[in-house]
Amino acid sequence: MTATVVLADTSVLFSRVLCDYAMYAGLEGIIRLRWSDSILDELERTLAERHKTTSAQARRLRGLMNSALPDALVTPTASDAEQVAHLALPDEADRHVLAAALAADANLLCTTNLRDFPLAATKAIGVEAASPDELLHAPATAFPAEMIDIHRTVVAQMPHTTDENTLTALRRAGAPRTASTLLAMLSRR
Repeated sequence: MTATVVLADTSVLFSRVLCDYAMYAGLEGIIRLRWSDSILDELERTLAERHKTTSAQARRLRGLMNSALPDALVTPTASDAEQVAHLALPDEADRHVLAAALAADANLLCTTNLRDFPLAATKAIGVEAASPDELLHAPATAFPAEMIDIHRTVVAQMPHTTDENTLTALRRAGAPRTASTLLAMLSRR
């Protein structure tokens, strides 16, 4: 099996529940998760602004992520930046994400902001933009036992959580089909 190479946008990594499912899927080898320093810089800023996370806490999280998946960090080259320089994007600040997708040789660019990555731009570099639900639903159906194990790990890692409230959080984060699929699998056990 060749796992899909997935570049995770900041919007996916910012959500604790989405990040946890993606990270554990990466650790299981179901996907090959990738990100860049620019994406992690944006994650640190977003955590500080929206969650009042301290710089030290954000740096610690970054270090833990890079330690857990040491192959995840990619560095776009000048050539990668040149290849995406001409592409039309709604937000020029997202250009670094496309360059990182090239550097990662990604099959998928996972983002909650699909409108920021138009089909013409992603097609031009040979990557498909996918929502977190699209990313996680495919392995939930292809690797049900592994995804149930991942779900159980996510639940165990978050204080005061249950299957139900974790799946509710997954739905709210933008993965309703995945949450429904996991719920159905859990109810059969």
